[in-house]
Amino acid sequence: MSNEIALARLVRFYERLNRQSLRSEIGKVYAADARFKDPFNEVTGVMPIAAIFEHMFEQVNDPVFVVTSSVMQGSEAFLTWDFLFVMKRFSSEPQCIRGATHVMFDAAGLVAMHRDYWDAAEELYEKLPLIGALMRWLKRAANR
Repeated sequence: MSNEIALARLVRFYERLNRQSLRSEIGKVYAADARFKDPFNEVTGVMPIAAIFEHMFEQVNDPVFVVTSSVMQGSEAFLTWDFLFVMKRFSSEPQCIRGATHVMFDAAGLVAMHRDYWDAAEELYEKLPLIGALMRWLKRAANR
């Protein structure tokens, strides 16, 4: 499988992600020993990666990933995305986290390494009721 096809499959997986597709498709996208890291997690293996997304479905309503751009070079790709959701707790307002992902594909076209980059303070903590006020104050204080 070409890396371009693997990237298109990965984008399709994320843009159509739901509980059912997670269970049925993740093993077709990620290598058995894939490594995954984001601001909160660092795991190895398909099942621990799936558990992160299962947890996401428990925490938010209506999660949607929109891949806004992608760049491929050899077996590596870089994607930018918007993650749209509604928190189950704290707020009923739609939220958006903007971030980026670096992935490396193995020889079979499966994701061997997935690293998410996004600012948890700006994109998440500032939007929470109590901690948000503290984070915004800290941000203003640091910029003086």
